[in-house]
Amino acid sequence: MDHSATTPVDPLVVGAMLPYFSDMFGNSSSLHSFGREAGEALVKARKEVADGIGAMPEEIIFTSGGTESDNLAILGSMPQNTDKKHVITSVIEHPAVLNTCKFLQSQGHEVTYISVDPGGVVDLEKIESSIQDNTMLITVMHANNEVGTIQPIMDIAQIAKENDILLHTDAVQTIGKLPVNVDTLGVDMLSLSSHKIHGPKGVGALYVRKGTNIHPTVFGGNHEGGLRSGTENIPGIVGLGKAMALAGERLDKDSKHMQHMRDSLIDKVLGSMDGVRLNGHATQRLPNNVNLSFKNVEGESMLMLLDMEEIAVSTGSACSSGSQNVSTVLKALNLEDEYIHGSLRISLGRENTIEEIDSLFNILRSTVERLRSISPLEGR
Repeated sequence: MDHSATTPVDPLVVGAMLPYFSDMFGNSSSLHSFGREAGEALVKARKEVADGIGAMPEEIIFTSGGTESDNLAILGSMPQNTDKKHVITSVIEHPAVLNTCKFLQSQGHEVTYISVDPGGVVDLEKIESSIQDNTMLITVMHANNEVGTIQPIMDIAQIAKENDILLHTDAVQTIGKLPVNVDTLGVDMLSLSSHKIHGPKGVGALYVRKGTNIHPTVFGGNHEGGLRSGTENIPGIVGLGKAMALAGERLDKDSKHMQHMRDSLIDKVLGSMDGVRLNGHATQRLPNNVNLSFKNVEGESMLMLLDMEEIAVSTGSACSSGSQNVSTVLKALNLEDEYIHGSLRISLGRENTIEEIDSLFNILRSTVERLRSISPLEGR
């Protein structure tokens, strides 16, 4: 139940990839028949990814994953010889965005970090009031990877368009869970990743709207339209294309199934357990995301006890070398200390069942009771 971290590769995806490891091993840049065969696979996968988000194939740049896509979008969109050196982002972005913005700051650029409300929704008024004459880019994720809150990207796109500013969104967590169409969202760039949608690890893509000027951050043999040099990972790209096609076919069924399980778990926990909070927006959240904080319970302890029961989840709190590291996302939601250290992210997948939800609830409840019984904070 940690599908936001990664997903198992679909057997149909594996089947599509296998020939490109052996029989069809050509380099897509080669002119002979082996190369042309790989090139045809590249063309097909590019169309499958484009069709999945309502884009044109020539607007898809293949990368090594969501992190590289975010980096290319942010660094690549910043012009080299102008004063347009201001970026607007949110305080709850993925580290692939936040750390790239920090790098830009170290190079003399200016970055404004927009706060969120207690539900994790970015403040639109603050975005608008933060715009400057030298603002080049707004980058806000489509949905948060920890608490699942869906951001008002269409409203942000309107603000960006009115001010002639580029808009990038990280949609790594929404592909396969929500309808994602680049024209409906109004974005200029969009990042996605294969291993979150039952595809292989190590491959992703960046959508770049036609006419959007960005420059490469990797240099070499002029692959991917000159924006991402390096021999294409044909097996991985084929897998991503197949995973995107399957995600589109299964979107409605899978989303409803995951949302049913999500709501069942939330209702069970909030309806029968004390000292627990649901983190993130109550309704505008990913259909598979349940992020809970338990008062006076250590998140890492819950994770380890659940792992002993063969249940995989994640926590926004981790104890390392005697120091407490707490998620910047949970901090941004202004949770009290007694809750912020006791967080669990449960992210469901299409293979999970409602029977597993019932089992998880029973084990989770007994786990929390056990930890609270030995907590020095309980009863204070």
